[in-house]
Amino acid sequence: MSETNQAGALGQSYSSADRMIHKIATGQLDMQRMLAGLEDKMFASRIEGVAPGAPVFVTSLPRAGTTLLLEVLAEEPGLISHTYRQMPFLLCPLIWDRLTRRSQKKAEARERAHGDGMQVSFDSVEAFEEMIWRAFWPERFETARIRPWTPKTKDLGFTPFMQRHFTKLIALNGRREGRYLSKNNANIARLAWLRRAFPDATILIPYRDPVAHIRSMLRQHRQFLQAHGEDKFILAYMESIGHLEFGLAHRPIDFGGWLREVQGLDPTSEAYWATYWCAAMESVLDAAAEDPGTHILSYDTLCSTPEPGLAKLSDLLGIEGAALKASAGRFRAPTRHGAEGLAIDPALSTRVAEAADRLAEASMI
Repeated sequence: MSETNQAGALGQSYSSADRMIHKIATGQLDMQRMLAGLEDKMFASRIEGVAPGAPVFVTSLPRAGTTLLLEVLAEEPGLISHTYRQMPFLLCPLIWDRLTRRSQKKAEARERAHGDGMQVSFDSVEAFEEMIWRAFWPERFETARIRPWTPKTKDLGFTPFMQRHFTKLIALNGRREGRYLSKNNANIARLAWLRRAFPDATILIPYRDPVAHIRSMLRQHRQFLQAHGEDKFILAYMESIGHLEFGLAHRPIDFGGWLREVQGLDPTSEAYWATYWCAAMESVLDAAAEDPGTHILSYDTLCSTPEPGLAKLSDLLGIEGAALKASAGRFRAPTRHGAEGLAIDPALSTRVAEAADRLAEASMI
């Protein structure tokens, strides 16, 4: 695939050939699973003896600071994540690397499609893991919603597949040991299941001031509605990689059946996103209360005073954290968008405030 067409613009500059390859690869995830099995044998000597450590999962609703957390954590040499170079054959990274290695080129960083100033290039870490979840449970991704996982949801071979995938990513980075680092907003749909599958994992869930967060999600939704209307390939690209948060691709996670509460409610309203925020954060709080390895943290506090927060993260992950602590300058004090309340009814406003108080009480930072 043409390297100059991949960096950071979510497929906006793909050539016709690039688009065809992407469509074939992401539309045939069963084929990718088969290739992954072949890859196990082809690269057996390369991955033999590679020792994955305890994984780290960063998750929350979108616009909560998960991307910046991923990027600063990925600066730590032992934390390994997906990059744009693994696209679109994400499930078989060693085969794809061998096929494309001679044609790989450096690329200048570009602003990602979210229009938020975040710069990405081929070597940027990114949230592509959802493709693997879709490969194993396509039925949970319904037309209008994503059904959450429960502790009783069958494994279907996902856990051993991911353990091998961790090993391959570490080997791809030229290491013999390391820890998988995931940023996947949709993982809040499966926190208890994730703990069952990876009992040694550390799960980090940032949250923001609810007014700023809800309005940020609404702005992003409106922006992608426009982008998807103007370029259908951007929509197809987002859907193919499992980024179903916004725009015409929007498929909310149905926490506790909350979508029944908002039938007929305009998805471009603050009330819709406030209800979604409450349903998601209440689910997160319930999961964290049952799991000492799931950690809630205030992204606003981390931005306001990053040094102590990053030191706590280093201690929590059991790493020296020199690179992580050196990233303090990348955090900026949160922008205040005014003190006025959301355009929601009093009962929902109270629900938002109560969830925000519970998050603050539960936060490690």
